[in-house]
Amino acid sequence: ATAEAPGGDRLISIREPGRQLGQEGRAGAGHAAEPAAAPAAARPPIRLGYGGRCLPPPWGELAAPASGLPAALLLPPGRHSGLRRPGPAGVPGQHHQGGPAPLPAEQPTPGAPLQRAVAPQQPADPQPPQQPHLLRGPARRGLRVAHAAAAHLRGPEQALGGPTVPASLPPGRRPGCQPNDGDLPSHLWGEAGAQNNLISKVPRGALSRQTHLRELHLQHNQLTDSGLDATTFSKLHRLEYLDLSHNQLAAVPAGLPRTLAVLHLGRNRIRQVEAARLRGARGLRYLLLQHNPLGAAGLPAGALRPLRGLHTLHLYGNGLDRVPPALPRRLRALVLPHNRVAMLGARDLAATPGLTELNLAYNRLASAHVHPRAFRRLRALRSLDLAGNQLTRLPAGLPAGLHTLRLQRNQLRALEPEPLVGLDQLRDLSLAHNQLRVGDIGPGTWHELQALQVLDLSHNQLSFMPPDLPEALEELHLQGNRISYVGPEAFLSTPRLRALFLRANRLHMTSIAPEAFLGLPHLRVVDTAGNPEQVLVRLPPTAPRRPRAEGP
Repeated sequence: ATAEAPGGDRLISIREPGRQLGQEGRAGAGHAAEPAAAPAAARPPIRLGYGGRCLPPPWGELAAPASGLPAALLLPPGRHSGLRRPGPAGVPGQHHQGGPAPLPAEQPTPGAPLQRAVAPQQPADPQPPQQPHLLRGPARRGLRVAHAAAAHLRGPEQALGGPTVPASLPPGRRPGCQPNDGDLPSHLWGEAGAQNNLISKVPRGALSRQTHLRELHLQHNQLTDSGLDATTFSKLHRLEYLDLSHNQLAAVPAGLPRTLAVLHLGRNRIRQVEAARLRGARGLRYLLLQHNPLGAAGLPAGALRPLRGLHTLHLYGNGLDRVPPALPRRLRALVLPHNRVAMLGARDLAATPGLTELNLAYNRLASAHVHPRAFRRLRALRSLDLAGNQLTRLPAGLPAGLHTLRLQRNQLRALEPEPLVGLDQLRDLSLAHNQLRVGDIGPGTWHELQALQVLDLSHNQLSFMPPDLPEALEELHLQGNRISYVGPEAFLSTPRLRALFLRANRLHMTSIAPEAFLGLPHLRVVDTAGNPEQVLVRLPPTAPRRPRAEGP
């Protein structure tokens, strides 16, 4: 069973062995279940970190249940698919989509029955309630500590078995909320969240006993270099995901464990990345450094050399004026948008022949400063984003295996077939927001793109339909141009067309020839809104389905 949190997050707990579900009975709203018998010897309190909250004392305090293990807000391994994790671009609340791949999940303990983990309903008034709310449900070794959203669970208080653990709701953020040595129990497995607090220091030894921790979320705090030392993370021998984004760090933390796969350092104050700080994290696969003031000297040659297995590098908005030199050879995704890169030399990308994704959007690249052999060695490249630059013509030497090419928001004034020769695998081409006219598109330009399915020519200066479009085309964007007439032979070369966008042109009621859409059996969408007059379009009839032949 699960308990729903805001945003669809789920909490799952495991029932104490030998205890039947509902043995203690259920408690409705306003009725608390009977507490379990107190143990013979007093046990020390167990404290857990809550994202966005400061539970008194620091990191919160829960009375230890009879088993001496955490009592609530726990997840069994492999059952946290509903949890949210910050995305690669630093946007919180993103699911695993377009960012680092999810970490491999362990399987839950065989034979362990499940029960609902109940948390108090969040009151509208941020002040602490007069009566303490109850967090119920036993737990045992091998569980995952819940993500920060667990502190905001909503739902009725119900006793579903197990001892009752009283805990007061937090009074909200307070200055000086810091973790202390021993605040976290030594047997936490999986994931711990303390984000959205005011933590500025992690004292020595505060995490030294968390040897089973796999994910640690400390983003949106006030951590500085003096608040971390070389031993802070060195004992976390199973840590795979560490989020320190949105803090005040000026350097990469020291003592990173070898098991680390994802390191998120976006939106800090890091000015230089030192190779010595990364030597311990040789297994790192995803490094996110966006929105740090690295500048021209922030990534010197060899700074990332220890990360031989690095898969993805995010350098979004770091003030770089060139592609960093000596990048790891096995790098697969290089994300460099919103920087100041103004030149691409012949060997700037030669060190990363295995790149499959390259994003140089919104830099300062001009056609005269992009070498004809800049992309020659990138034979595995599948996605190239050069949007938002100052290109006046298509780059030469594009890799033959490209599937996606984005060139919108440049200054393109001509299209010639030569740069497109050999791109017979290109499926998606965006040329929107340029200065293209139909007369500027050379004869035979589209013949080179036999696999092209999506073509975006919106917001250019086209006055009529471009001729001889690719036969495989399924989606054509022509909105925001100057098209005033669509002739009867406009789509003879595109029999697979499914969607056509002609909004915000200069079309009138009779501007589209009645025969224009004949021979387009797959056409389902024709958008003509935003033109001077309402344009009525009659789509071709679909072929009736033939009944299946039935046997005797």
